[in-house]
Amino acid sequence: MTRPRAPRWSWRTRGATSADDRGSATVELAIALPTVVVVLVAVLGVAAAAAAHLSCADGARAAAREAALGSSDAQVVAVAQRVAGAEVSVGIERDAAWVRVEVRRPAVAWFAGADGPFTATGSATARVEP
Repeated sequence: MTRPRAPRWSWRTRGATSADDRGSATVELAIALPTVVVVLVAVLGVAAAAAAHLSCADGARAAAREAALGSSDAQVVAVAQRVAGAEVSVGIERDAAWVRVEVRRPAVAWFAGADGPFTATGSATARVEP
């Protein structure tokens, strides 16, 4: 008795098996690729917004420490800009015992123009040094 032979494997029959299936991989790639690009842009946007928020928080912390030491508003703004970037806006509120600094900047400027629809904010409060 003879054993039936297994079908031979060939590169030609590996992918599409009939004429109806030809080009289906190309169509699937054409549908999936834009989705992957949109997800990638969203992830990069979230990462850029998180980095902007962290730099604002660091700038506010450093500026609040500088203000607590009794520096002028111009020096406090210079410290915030040095830490968080030149495009930040700085708000300073002084009290008898406390100082509060708020730093703002566009979060995702490359996504929607120079102003951007999203703003990152960081604030810090420090006790004034005697």
